[in-house]
Amino acid sequence: MFPELPAIPHPLQFKSVTFTALKPGPKLVVLGAVHGNEVSGTRAILRVIREFERGERLLVAGQVTFVPVTNPLAYNRRQRNGDRNLNRNLTPTPTPVDFEDHVANWLCPLLAQHDVLLDIHSFQKGDQPFALFGPPDNAGSLQPFRHAKAERDLARRLGVTRFVDGWMETYATGVANRVAYLKANRLSDQGLNTDPRYGMGTTECMRANGGYAVTLECGQHDDPKGPAVAYTAIENTLLHLGLVGGSSPAPVEVYQHLTLVEVIDKQHADDQFSRAWSSFDRISKGELIGLRHHGEEVRAPRDGFIVFPNTSSQAGQEWFYVAKEETIPL
Repeated sequence: MFPELPAIPHPLQFKSVTFTALKPGPKLVVLGAVHGNEVSGTRAILRVIREFERGERLLVAGQVTFVPVTNPLAYNRRQRNGDRNLNRNLTPTPTPVDFEDHVANWLCPLLAQHDVLLDIHSFQKGDQPFALFGPPDNAGSLQPFRHAKAERDLARRLGVTRFVDGWMETYATGVANRVAYLKANRLSDQGLNTDPRYGMGTTECMRANGGYAVTLECGQHDDPKGPAVAYTAIENTLLHLGLVGGSSPAPVEVYQHLTLVEVIDKQHADDQFSRAWSSFDRISKGELIGLRHHGEEVRAPRDGFIVFPNTSSQAGQEWFYVAKEETIPL
C-alpha cells in the first residue's frame, strides 16, 4: 500500500517533485523527513506521487510540490538531525557552516514560491496525532500574520482532533528566561541559542514569506498507522484547497485546543525527569516533573499539560513545554 522507504546513495543533494495544473490555483508544498527519523510523511508522500504519476489522481488547479526527504543527511543517518536541528534557525545564509544551512538555502526559496505548507512530522512519545498552527492575525514584530482563519480552517480538516499553538511566543519568552539565567549565574552563552529567531522553523519561514502553514504530528515514530494519518492529511489538504476534484472534507467540530505558555530548559546534562513523561500528560500545579543535577526539584508551574518532554535535549536547550487548554472555539 505504501512504498518502501527509498535509499539515498548521495545525500548531499536535494529533490522535489512538482505537478502543475492547467488552471491557476493555490500552490501547496508538502514536506517529509525534516527530521531524518520521522518518515511516516515520507511514505505517504511517495504514495501520493505514485498516484499522480499513474494517473490515479489529477491536479485540476494550482500546483503541488512534494519533498519526500527534506533533510537527506539526517535521513541517511536514520537520526533526527544531520549536523543540527533543521527546524530551528531556518533562514538562508551566505556563509553556510553546517549541512542544515545548505538545506535552508535551498528550502527557504522553495517555500517562498508557494502559498501553503503542510509539514509532516512524528513524535517520540505521545498518545495521538495532532496539528500545530500559528498565531492569530497580528502586526507585531515577532511573527506578523494575516492568514489565521485559512490556516486554522486547514488544520481542522487534516483528520486530527488535537491542536496546539503558541510556539513562537513561548519560545521567545523562553529565550529571555535563558538569557536571565545565564547572567544571574555568570555563565557563558557559548553553545546556547539566545536569539528568539532561533525558534524559526519551516512553518515560521512560510509565514514570514506571506503564506500559511500547518505542522502535522502523525503519531509516534514507529507507529504503523502513521503513514495512513499522513496520507489522509495530504488527501484532505488537496481536496480542501481545490487542487483535486471532490468536496472539501468537513471541519472537525469536537477537538482539544492547547496553547503553549511556558518552556523549561535543561540546565545540565544530568538533569533527569521524575518519570517517563509523554506529550499531553496532564499535570497539576506543584507536581514533581524532574530533578536538577544538584538535587533541586522542578515542579509544574501551573495546571495543564506537559508537551514535548525531551530526555535527550542538551544543556541550555528546551527540556519540556507546558500548555493550557483553550475553551474559545477556533
